[in-house]
Amino acid sequence: MTAQNITFSLPETEIFPARIKAVEPGGAAEAAGVRPGDMLLRMNGQAVTDVLAYRRILTEGDVELELGRPAELQPAPFGMPGIGRDKTWRPVGQPPLPEFDRVWRFSVSWEDPGIEFEDVLFDGIKKCANKCDFCYVHQMPKGFRKSLYIMDDDYRLSFLFGSFVTLTNLTEADVQRILNENLSPLYVSVHTTNQELRHDMMNWWKLKVKDEASVDIKGMLERLSDIDLYTQVVLLPERNDREELDHTVEYLASRPNVISAAVVPIGLTGHRQNLAEVRTFTREEAEARDTIQRLNVWRRRFLEEKGTRFVFPSDEFYLLAGEPLPSEEEYEGFPMLENGVGMVRDFLTEGLPADLPAALMHPMKVILGTGSLFAETLDRAVEPLRAIGGLDLEVRAIRNITFGEVTSVAGLLTGRCFRHGVTPGEADLLVVPPTTLRYGTELMLDDLSLTELRADLKMDVRPGGSTLGELARVILEGAQSSGLQWGMSAHAVKEDRGHA
Repeated sequence: MTAQNITFSLPETEIFPARIKAVEPGGAAEAAGVRPGDMLLRMNGQAVTDVLAYRRILTEGDVELELGRPAELQPAPFGMPGIGRDKTWRPVGQPPLPEFDRVWRFSVSWEDPGIEFEDVLFDGIKKCANKCDFCYVHQMPKGFRKSLYIMDDDYRLSFLFGSFVTLTNLTEADVQRILNENLSPLYVSVHTTNQELRHDMMNWWKLKVKDEASVDIKGMLERLSDIDLYTQVVLLPERNDREELDHTVEYLASRPNVISAAVVPIGLTGHRQNLAEVRTFTREEAEARDTIQRLNVWRRRFLEEKGTRFVFPSDEFYLLAGEPLPSEEEYEGFPMLENGVGMVRDFLTEGLPADLPAALMHPMKVILGTGSLFAETLDRAVEPLRAIGGLDLEVRAIRNITFGEVTSVAGLLTGRCFRHGVTPGEADLLVVPPTTLRYGTELMLDDLSLTELRADLKMDVRPGGSTLGELARVILEGAQSSGLQWGMSAHAVKEDRGHA
């Protein structure tokens, strides 16, 4: 491995500088002088569009990497129009090429250089070609971070992270890459296999569709016959449900490469100005129950014929219909857990600890904040905890003032919702659903941190666990560590004095 300084010149083709987040100690990249903030420019003289292409090129064996060290290490935001020093080659939608203090190359032979990138996509996110009646981005209130307004529909993110894509924006080159590189499995939003109805629901833009063949959902599922597909149907009452749902499920089950299908209800917010008039499933109507019963017929048939239930209704249908949740076994390993299929059953599977204390050392009031849809189920699940002496436990359905009361799921509660739903000082501990936090952080959707929420509410605030057992441990750990740290609630102080 040798490093070679070069004089940088603008390429005739596009390049997509990939900023480096970390460099593995002792690796080839560190030996070549690469450090965080540097940018990968090319590999073997080729543009590199994403981390998948990066890994693929490394499998060629002898690889020359070209790196640049920006004069300014501040990243330029993706999605903003920009040009580089030569206006003839930078495409609209890409950030401008930075000035480089140094550009150099080094080579590896059948070796991972030891580089971690800030992003997995170097050329930006592929945008959606549709204007779906039920698109959640179109229903977002103002004031959130910009990334929440990006209408992404990128098959690479589907392969890497399991996000659902519609396939309508694929080019022939995209399809060939999926097949040639075996990007399997993919997660596909089907909604319906009735082509006319699918167009009516999704309203793809002709100018954004790059290949007319991509909007033919049956044709695309069949072209991707070598790729395992997990599919979903977002269900709209009186649109793609009932008999239309039957036709969709039957067709999907006939495709050997379709592993399973999730059926989820349309999600609405209170911000639907100038959007199509649609409605969702409610507790008052029998449609959620009808959907479960209809799918149960298919599930029994598929289990007998295919050895799998194949189609899985999301938890929301069972909660809305007041129907008992399926057993853990019926979820067949929870392949669609991130899509809301089986999250409640998974939460309940680890029960409460067997060694619950008889009483707390100090009386404590705890509020378990959650969405209105899950509140009743959670309240029943934690009932045994109320036998613990000194523990005043309340499950509180927090009204969603950010997205509107029609939004009843816990994961879309924001810091603002908890600020309005909990009175400062009324409890010692507030437990919030972990799904309200951005992964790996203590930030909520509205970028309010748990630290800020603690200060605002004058009480300890902690994320709950992903299981009932973990939630119980969070409550009991809070009881052991909080004490009078935040100023005990009036109820707890009164009870504590009574014990003194």
